[in-house]
Amino acid sequence: MGINFDEIKDKATGALRDNSEKIEQGLDKAAQFAKSRVAGHDSKIDGGVEKAKDLLGKVSGKPEDGDQPGPKPPQ
Repeated sequence: MGINFDEIKDKATGALRDNSEKIEQGLDKAAQFAKSRVAGHDSKIDGGVEKAKDLLGKVSGKPEDGDQPGPKPPQ
């Protein structure tokens, strides 16, 4: 009885897809908190949040603003 990593990956991707809006809201709240605690680094915090959101979009299969969904890689 082994670990089925493809099944785990599919479940994680599904969870990200189903909850992507909540995750993005959490990222925004975390950014606001970080900005309130660390002065002078707003652009770095915003850049990190944007990178995280881009990665979330790629992992969950959600196209970015203005992007057309491309072909999915073979399974």
